[in-house]
Amino acid sequence: QVQVVESGGDLVQSGGSLRLSCAASGSIFSIYVMGWYRQAPGEQRELVATISIDGRTNYADSVKGRFSISRDNTRDTVSLQMNNLKAEDTAVYYCNVKTDGPEEYWGQGTQVTVSS
Repeated sequence: QVQVVESGGDLVQSGGSLRLSCAASGSIFSIYVMGWYRQAPGEQRELVATISIDGRTNYADSVKGRFSISRDNTRDTVSLQMNNLKAEDTAVYYCNVKTDGPEEYWGQGTQVTVSS
């Protein structure tokens, strides 16, 4: 059984920082891309950042220069350092794991709330 578990969501003031973490465990073979998505109330889920197994990163324009994604391939973990947070970053953040096959897994989500 595969588990993807996020942690680190919290309430923070505008301009503050948070670090989200995600760990994947279970029968996952050949993880290729790990990433973060977010969904605000009434909005569609959107990409925040991804990182491939070789370290290539991709960021949404709205978070470039403020967020940084990193991963530990030996532990199947991915982190998202979020700086200079804004009210519009408020959302449920989901960890996503893609293999080099058809498998894709999601975490249960962690709430990030930024007060202005």
